[in-house]
Amino acid sequence: MRLLVTPSFVRATKKLHPPQKLELDAALRVISGNPVLGEAKIGDLAGVRVYKFRLSNQMYLLAYRILDEQSLKLLTLGSHENFHRDLKRIEGA
Repeated sequence: MRLLVTPSFVRATKKLHPPQKLELDAALRVISGNPVLGEAKIGDLAGVRVYKFRLSNQMYLLAYRILDEQSLKLLTLGSHENFHRDLKRIEGA
């Protein structure tokens, strides 16, 4: 599975500590193994999927798009607070 990243995803991952990056890697392996696990969004965010997972005992959300059978585009990562508002800004919706 090929994972493409956006600048906002890279910015979010730079703020993580090394143990948190390992937890993120585990979540990315889960998504790449079964991309339809994330919740499909509707309306302004149609086509975006959001996967919820724990990162250092806090709920985090990972937004991505399925481009084709072998490619995922990782949009952003963050805690629940204002996540969807920021995601809409990133998506230009």
